Amino acid sequence: MTKTALITGITGQDGSYLAELLLDKGYNVVGMMRRSSTLNFERIAHIQDKITLVSGDLLDEASLMAILREHRPNEVYNLAAQSFVQTSWSQPVLTGETTAMGVTRLLDAIRMVDPETRFYQASTSEMFGKVHEVPQSETTPFYPRSPYGVAKVYGHWITINYRESYGLYSTSGILFNHESPRRGLEFVTRKVTYGVARIVNGLQDKIVLGNLDSKRDWGYAVDYVQAMWIMLQQDSPEDFVISTGETHSVRELCEVAFARAGLDWQKYVEVDERLIRPAEVDLLVGDSSKAKRVLDWEPRVGFNELIEMMVDSDLRLVSG
Repeated sequence: MTKTALITGITGQDGSYLAELLLDKGYNVVGMMRRSSTLNFERIAHIQDKITLVSGDLLDEASLMAILREHRPNEVYNLAAQSFVQTSWSQPVLTGETTAMGVTRLLDAIRMVDPETRFYQASTSEMFGKVHEVPQSETTPFYPRSPYGVAKVYGHWITINYRESYGLYSTSGILFNHESPRRGLEFVTRKVTYGVARIVNGLQDKIVLGNLDSKRDWGYAVDYVQAMWIMLQQDSPEDFVISTGETHSVRELCEVAFARAGLDWQKYVEVDERLIRPAEVDLLVGDSSKAKRVLDWEPRVGFNELIEMMVDSDLRLVSG
């Protein structure tokens, strides 16, 4: 029997890579999109004729139930969210409605339509925020430092509650930062790699950044969507930290990216205090030993290789 998977947020970085992975595994892939005046199919254009796109919204439970009834997915991957930390400060209520309450609406729709459906929730390392221990594992307490992080903690705990209260197969992947050439331009990794490509091509003369000492555990998105799929194939639902276990600073990111293009980053990077977050998270670095032990998962692409891949892709993109 051919499996069907529903992906919310299919036009995003993770959604597009997950769709490719599931198509390769023979799934019918249904992608949920919000109706909006500007539809961005850029990341899924090459597979658009192989997937079914449906209109739905995490703010509207009736639309979610209708999609579940019509397509009867075996697996649901909830990757949709207002996922940009900076935006969550200017739109905290919308972030809560989408990123927190949206999870509840989707879980409740699954509970009513087909409680046998397996559910994956995209949790995040931003939930750890002001960290209680380094590295962070599945048992590390949460202390979110942004409206986005707070909303994700709600989504994480409601997933656990529906699992324990209703017996749903609902699992969360606590994913640390994961990047790729498909990362949005508003994220710092892509801001740097795209900026390098534009500088090389004479289209801009500098990159303006915030805190260069900010450190993150950056992995490759393709490795991470593989982990999502493996989680839903287990006999019983559990939560997993997915990370590289290494940490790198924004300064290192700049060094690697500019070096790939043969440039000295210090000549082109400017710091603007206004870009520093109201509350910065501490040292986010994950302990994914449980994922390695239980799922037999570990990252394959390292930091330098990832950033160089992104620079190469952006150089091709900008030089056209």
